[in-house]
Amino acid sequence: MKGVLLKDLYIAKSNLLVTAISLLVLGFGLSFLLEPGALLVLAPVVSTTAVFISITSDAGSKWNKNVITMPLSRAQIIAEKYVFYLILAASGSAIVLPPCVLCTPSGAAVTASSLCLYGTLGMSATFFAGAISLPCAYLSDPEKSQIVFMLSFLASTGIITGLILLLNLIFPVKDQIPAAFGIVSVISAICLFLSYLIAVKLYRKRDIV
Repeated sequence: MKGVLLKDLYIAKSNLLVTAISLLVLGFGLSFLLEPGALLVLAPVVSTTAVFISITSDAGSKWNKNVITMPLSRAQIIAEKYVFYLILAASGSAIVLPPCVLCTPSGAAVTASSLCLYGTLGMSATFFAGAISLPCAYLSDPEKSQIVFMLSFLASTGIITGLILLLNLIFPVKDQIPAAFGIVSVISAICLFLSYLIAVKLYRKRDIV
């Protein structure tokens, strides 16, 4: 699986470089308009687009026919895409962290708790979006996966909002914000893992053409 992951990273390196530069420029630019920590919500979303580009590229280049002849199970092939997704999401957050700290307005304080909160929110949205869009990439035409990817982030915001409203019925979220978003992040991680199991089932049943 390591070799397949390196293949995706190598093919996507030009896109990853453009994405990294864009995130840095966007980070330094928007940090003067928004609270710097808010960039941690956007970064994982932007950085994970390379996964769906790789899925489309694999289908277009007939790589799917080659990879199933390798000593890899279909579960490992799907796992590689999920690992790739997680690496990109974490990398995006790491890239915008310096602008979040360096571009803080004079007199304003950047606290570790606020950065963790925004980072948790960004990763939760990314996990929910991946849980929706990654299985769909193996259920429908891979070329449509990028459209599903964009729509999935809209859906993820609705899911997070719904969960927060539900948790507010159990305890006052405003008084326990870290706990509430911690619960949301755990649920999002579970959903991403369950989506992996679904994607594996779909890929096993799919004819590779």
